[in-house]
Amino acid sequence: MDTISVTAARLDTHEAVCAQRYEHISDRLDKGAERMDKMQYLIYAVLAAVLLGPGAAAEFFKRLIGM
Repeated sequence: MDTISVTAARLDTHEAVCAQRYEHISDRLDKGAERMDKMQYLIYAVLAAVLLGPGAAAEFFKRLIGM
């Protein structure tokens, strides 16, 4: 094998591995975004409870979930 074909084979392998890594990173970021959304809503709940008091926060969440 000449140097060019060895280099091309190594580059192709490298690109395939990088594509797999990129896909994995993208999936992890999507899952992280979902988790951050949940955390954001929990922070809003705590903020409402602190600013408005626990009774007002409880009433808000009852309306939010349809009770």
